[in-house]
Parts: sequence; C-alpha cells; structure tokens
Amino acid sequence: MWSFFARDPIKDFAYEILPDTQEKSGIWTLHRGKRKTNGEPVSVFVYEVAQGTEQQTQLAKAAFKRMKTLRHPNILAYVDGLETEKSLYLVTEQVIPLAIHLKAQAEKGGAGELEISWGLHQIVKALSFLVNDCHLLHNNLGMWAVFVDRAGEWKLGALDHVAPEQGDPSGVSLPAPKAVYPDMEKYDPPEMSNSSGEKWAGEVWRLGCLIWEVFNGPLPRTSSLRSLGKIPKALVPHYCELVGANPRARPNPARFLQNCRTPEGFLSNSFVESNLFLEEIQIKDPAEKQQFFQDLSENLDSFPEDFCKHKVLPQLLTAFEFGNAGAVVLTPLFKVGKFLSAEEYQQKIIPVIVKMFSSTDRAMRIRLLQQMEQFIQYLNEAAVNSQIFPHVVHGFTDTNPAIREQTVKSMLLLAPKLNEANLNQELMRHFARLQARDEQGPIRCNTTVCLGKIASYLNAGTRQRVLISAFSRATKDPFPASRSAGVLGFAATHNYYGITEIAARILPTLCALTVDPDKSVRDQTFKAIKSFLSKLETVSEDPNMLAEVGASSSWAGWAVTGMSSLTSKLIRNTPGTEGGPAAEGSGPANATSPTSATDSASVGRTSSSVAVKKQSSDWSSSGWDADDSWSNEKEGQGQSSAGEEGWGNDWADEETDTLVNKSLPLPEGVRLTSEYNWDSSGTAKGAIQNDLFASVSQRNTASTAVSTVRTVRDGWSAEATGDWGTEESWESVDGSQGLSKAELSKKKREERRKELEAKRAERKAAKGPLKLGARKLD
Repeated sequence: MWSFFARDPIKDFAYEILPDTQEKSGIWTLHRGKRKTNGEPVSVFVYEVAQGTEQQTQLAKAAFKRMKTLRHPNILAYVDGLETEKSLYLVTEQVIPLAIHLKAQAEKGGAGELEISWGLHQIVKALSFLVNDCHLLHNNLGMWAVFVDRAGEWKLGALDHVAPEQGDPSGVSLPAPKAVYPDMEKYDPPEMSNSSGEKWAGEVWRLGCLIWEVFNGPLPRTSSLRSLGKIPKALVPHYCELVGANPRARPNPARFLQNCRTPEGFLSNSFVESNLFLEEIQIKDPAEKQQFFQDLSENLDSFPEDFCKHKVLPQLLTAFEFGNAGAVVLTPLFKVGKFLSAEEYQQKIIPVIVKMFSSTDRAMRIRLLQQMEQFIQYLNEAAVNSQIFPHVVHGFTDTNPAIREQTVKSMLLLAPKLNEANLNQELMRHFARLQARDEQGPIRCNTTVCLGKIASYLNAGTRQRVLISAFSRATKDPFPASRSAGVLGFAATHNYYGITEIAARILPTLCALTVDPDKSVRDQTFKAIKSFLSKLETVSEDPNMLAEVGASSSWAGWAVTGMSSLTSKLIRNTPGTEGGPAAEGSGPANATSPTSATDSASVGRTSSSVAVKKQSSDWSSSGWDADDSWSNEKEGQGQSSAGEEGWGNDWADEETDTLVNKSLPLPEGVRLTSEYNWDSSGTAKGAIQNDLFASVSQRNTASTAVSTVRTVRDGWSAEATGDWGTEESWESVDGSQGLSKAELSKKKREERRKELEAKRAERKAAKGPLKLGARKLD
C-alpha cells in the first residue's frame, strides 16, 4: 500500500536522459543527458539490474563506488549518481567512447599523431596514478575503457574491475573480465597471474594492446601484436617493451612516460608541451606566460579544432581577465575565434574585446586595430558607438604615428556601424585635424583615402560641406601620394557633385595639378579632368542626362581601383618613415625620402610650435566649417581675408565668384558659369532650380561683400573651396616661391593699393577738378 504513495526517485533526479542516442559500454549503456536547471550537457551511464547477471550487478556497484572516490584530471569525472532497486545511474562529464571518436576522425582524414600522442600521455598518466599512487590495478584497460570529452581529452573509465594490488581486505574478489566477456581473453598477458613479475606487468601489457588498436584497429588475436602495422617509428621501441614476453622487463607506467618524453620521443612535441604548460599555467611566472602565448599562436594551426575551442580558449580568456597577459593573447585568441559559431563568438569573445578597447596599453590597442577585420562582423552598433568608438578616437591624437595610422584605417570597418553624431561630426572633426596638421605624409594620405571610401555613409549635408574642401586641400599637400589621393577622391565620389560644383570648384582645382612635379599625379589629374569634362559635355548636349550621368559610376571605376591600390601601397609603409615636415620643407622630391620612425618623431617634437602656427585648426564644432586658431595671428598681420582663414566660411559663401563680379568688373571676355545657357531647350531655369548646388548662386550675399572683396587677386576671386590651409599648412607647390608668406601678403596688399589708387586717379581725370562753392546751373 505504501509503495503506491511513494515518489519515483527518477522524477526528483536533477538530470534528464535524452532518448535520441545510446551506446553500449561494457555492462553499461551510455546516454546523452543534460542538467534540468541550466541545460548543461552530461553523459549518463545506466545499468539495468533486471537485464544483468549477479556478477554484472556486483561489478556495476563496485564501479559506482570507485567513481565517487577516485578523482584525477585524467580519470572520467564523476558528477552525480542515483542507485535504485531497478537501475544504477552514473552521471559524468560529457564524453563519447574512444572507438566512436576515432571513427569520426577517420571520416575527416584520420586523427593526427599530435592528438593521439597527447591522448596516450593522459591514459598512461592515469594508469601511473592508479598503480603508483593509489596501489590499484585497473584490470580492464582497452579501447572500451577510454572516453573522449569535448576538448579531445582522453579519460580513463570502466572502473568495474579496479581492485587493490594486494587483494581486497574484505576478502571479496571481483570476477575477471574474461569471466564476464569470454572474448576479452586475447588481451590477457601470456604469463600466469601468480607469476613473479611486477604487479603492473599485466597493466602495461594491456596498455600495449591499446596502443596497437589505436593505430591498427580492433585486435583480432594475441599474436597480431607482433605485427607493428601503423605504429609510429618513434613509439616502436617503447611499444615493444610493453608487450615483451618477460614480465620483469616491462616498464612501470611512469618510466614508460619518461622514456617517451625524451628528445625525438613520440610524446615530445609542441602539442604535448602546450598541454602540460596549460595544466600548470597558474603557477608559471609572467615572463613564461608571455613567451608561451607568443609561441602558441604559431602552433595553433596544427592543433585539433576541439582542443582549441574547449581548452585553449578558456585559458586565454582567463589569462586576460585575471593573469594580466595583455596584448600577447590577442593573436591566439582571434585564431581560436575562427572555430566558433557566431553565437559562441558573441557570447565568449566579444565581451573581452569590448573590455580590451578601454585598455591604455598601446600594444593592446594597436593589435586590436590591426585585427579588427576578424571580429567587426560580430559587433553590434550599440556596442560600437557607446563602448568602442569613444576609446578608438583617442588614437587620432596619439603621439605614436603607427597608432594614428591604424586608427584611420579602422574607420573603414567602423564607419558602417557609427551613428549620425559619431560619423558626421566627431569623426569628421578628427579627420580634418589629421589631414591639416599631421606631420606624417602617409597618414594625411590615408585620411584622404578613407574619407573617399566612407563618403557613401555620410549624410548629404556633410558630403556637400566636406568632400570638395577636403579633396581640394589634399591636392595641395607636398606629399605626392596625398595629392594623388585628393584627385582620386574627387573622381571616386563624382556622383555626389552637381554640374555647377564640377565646373566652378573641382575643375579649377584639378587644372592646377596638370603641372604637378610628380608624373603619377599629373596622369591621375588628366584622367579625372577628362572624366569630369565628359560629364559636363554630356549634360550640355542633353540636360535630361543629368540624373543618369550622376548616378553612373562606370566612367570613374579607374578612380576606385586607383584609390584601393594607393591604400594598399601606403598600408605597407610605416607612418614614421616618410612624408614628415622635415622632408616636405625641401619640396615634393624629398617628401618620400626614407627616415627612421625615431627621426620622424624627433622632427615632430622640435617643429611642433611651428607646425601649430602653420596648420589649420579643427574644423569647428561640426568638424569641417570653421578655423578659429588663425584669427589672432591674422589680426596681428593686419589681415582678415576669409579665403585665407583655412576653412573660414567656405560653406556659407560657396559662390563667391558671383559676389566678386557684382563688386568689381570682370576681365574682358569672362562670364560667370551661371550666365551660360546649359539647357538649349529653354528649360535652363528649371534645371538650375532642381540642381542641389545651382541655387547657391541665387543667395543674397550682401552681408559678406566686404570680406569677399578682400579675397580678390588681380580681379579673380580666391578659390571658393577655402584653400584647406594651403598657405598656412604646407608650403605652396605652384612655383611662385622665394618669398615668405608675410612678404607675399605684403606684396599683394601693396599691389592692390596701387591698383585702387590708379582707378581713383582715372575717375578724377574723367570728371575734372571739383570746386568748392560751385553751383550747378540749369
């Protein structure tokens, strides 16, 4: 009656047995299972009392007891157990039988010697623990007694027949394996059990049988042990000792392990050494850990995938979080990350990467930037904008040129994930400062290239305000590659410009480069000019083609390709080796002369005060449309020219030519671009209104008339692009040199003064002298 109300203990068991798969393992049945609370995978060995004999039940209960009391890293780990009248449940770490593991590996091409060497090392170590430390004999060693966990680690199990070497003190003896399974007799040693050999003689004989089966498959008969088969040559001498006819000559498991670990031995390789180090990593010195992680990245390619995922990766994460391993763990960490699924990567590695970006260790930061391509696809936009980008931008102002360069390059990967404020304001502000002020030519060039490549991610307002001015400044850089980057930038972003901007702003800038000292710059310039002229000519012939030509990118495909090749060349250059101020002072020819990174850094320090005066400043709070670091200096010189104040009001007064021509007469034969009839069908007015940039010429510019007049040079307005600090940032390359900037400005002011005085004199001569008190009569 009471049994009716008793609860079934299986229902209260903390583990669930999965019914999908089961494997026979001796007297046990191996099932996959999981913990009910958190789904942790486990293995469950089940023995049904009703289906076994009395001897088998005795062995199962003995194994149940041994599993609880024996603890060793190389012995199958006991997790939990349940014993009922009907069944025995033994819960262990998740494993599969060695035979199934080797079969799966054979389908993939076979288990490598490295994996087998470490597996045998573990089994021999476990056997040595039983024999030498616990004074126990396994009595059941074979393929069926070895299991493999998720990391590929071999574990010794099947403890059914384990007994003390001197016999059980209670007098209860367990049946021998061959008494339960008659076919196990072929694994018994040839000598009698009561022979005078060492107690471990039978154990190491069975170890020899295990080695034979690992390399050659199931053992058909005892005599087959004489045939070596596929046993590696390095292991043959030691294998022969194990299966020798004389039991006294068989080595102790500990000595066998020592013999195989000698130089050139089967167990002496990088995989075994790495595993042994990982087992003792907590007690190693920091210097030893650093060296180990440096060597590990080279060896990981030859290590098994499961081992990397489940053993190396946890150790790497632990070493970073608690061991202060630093940047040295990054390379092996990302190598192991290739074996993970997207979900596993997001769960295990991304939190560590986010934490690494906040590190002040320069080696860590530059390694992260260099290898960003390996993990950028796993980063979500929220983490990039709030946790990663705020730390990355510090690299733009770092004193180390290599970090500045890598930070610029990383923007190619980060830009698609940046939000509006970070991309269009914060990033543009840093790009403007780098292009104007950085002392390294390659960094200025890479900034221009990067800007051209991320232009598609910028909003329309930022593109209109930034691109032309940025590429115009690049065309005046003394570093030839930067000038090429500016030209290619114009061509690669052609679809963002209206025809008015092409005619009034881009082509005049490009024409100045047709006489560039560097032939490669001239070649790119002529290509770009021809492309832009072709676009203008097409629209002139048929204004309806404007939208189609603007959207087409085929005609500028060479620019995109050229931009990529230019970037690849610069990426291989260290930023401290060319393009510094010292080289630029002597002209473009010297801009590429190699200097050491140390020399470049020292030049930057000694000329920092001069560079600050020469370079234009950050481009206002929005990043591109102001330059307030020059106002005091210019006031001291008596100048207030908007055209010379770096970025000044380039965006507010884009069409200064219109205003200039209202204030002063243009030279003979010259007309404004707005006066040309681009549409022969009479729809010119509508076309101009639809053009994004044509309406700029219709603005009321009376408020800026005074400042714009001062930009006039011999009747022509200063370049509407704002000059990007040509006169302030770098020495001019247009050939009108020999005088300092102050002397040139003074000379131009003097010429202008003389011109105005001459015009006043002409007006006075035409009207005649004025007389005081004279009255005009009708």
